[in-house]
Amino acid sequence: MFCSCKKDNDNVLAEDMGRMMVSIKMVAGLESLILHDGIYENSSGEDFNVDILRFYLSNFSFQSIDGRSFIVPQDSAYFLIDAEETTSMALPFSLPLAEYSSLSFLIGVDSLRSTMDISKRVGVLDPTTMAGDMYWGWNSGYIFLKIEGEAPVSPEAGRYLYHIGGFGGYAAPTINNIRKVTLDLKSNGNAIVKNDKISEVVLQADILKIFEGNTRVSIQEHPAEMFTLFSSNIADNYACCMFSHSETINQ
Repeated sequence: MFCSCKKDNDNVLAEDMGRMMVSIKMVAGLESLILHDGIYENSSGEDFNVDILRFYLSNFSFQSIDGRSFIVPQDSAYFLIDAEETTSMALPFSLPLAEYSSLSFLIGVDSLRSTMDISKRVGVLDPTTMAGDMYWGWNSGYIFLKIEGEAPVSPEAGRYLYHIGGFGGYAAPTINNIRKVTLDLKSNGNAIVKNDKISEVVLQADILKIFEGNTRVSIQEHPAEMFTLFSSNIADNYACCMFSHSETINQ
């Protein structure tokens, strides 16, 4: 739907739609992220590498300069980003022709989709295939962000892992680590969606921010976090600071 404070829903014809690509660039501070071999230092002065990095982005919406908001149809708004798979970092969208000055998305999978019948959870949300290692069968929920690697300071045989999830609970309240991110595009370029052109919005995902933000996370003190209260601190960290708008390339 394309909506504003003046109209409930605008009818957008297919020929009035254009293409946008949201690209994710993985970094560690000022460096490009190199899986396995790259060694990085967190804000606690601890060296670590990254062997696995995966996360869900979902429920996208885009805001135009004239105050309208386009909410991407939900079935087309779930993406599983895998640092091991370059193709997963290019997120295609079909949007009404307009100039967009901000975008919003969730890090994670919303509670409604998490509790839908399995037939409504396909593709990257199918726990039997693509989401197999991003789903807790014992806890019936998606892992929103997974990062694992080696760190000499870790008391867990030199390994650390953070599997962050929790959608608020089905039958009773539980941890809710769904987080919303809104990014302003104006400083580094609005996205102009035109006929027969592709506008590319480049976002940086800085993995160092997982360890800092509202809470400094020490691997030595927290080598493994999953369905714990502390996991919400990690979710707050990556929600506030991990994603930034790098540039926009308008054709």
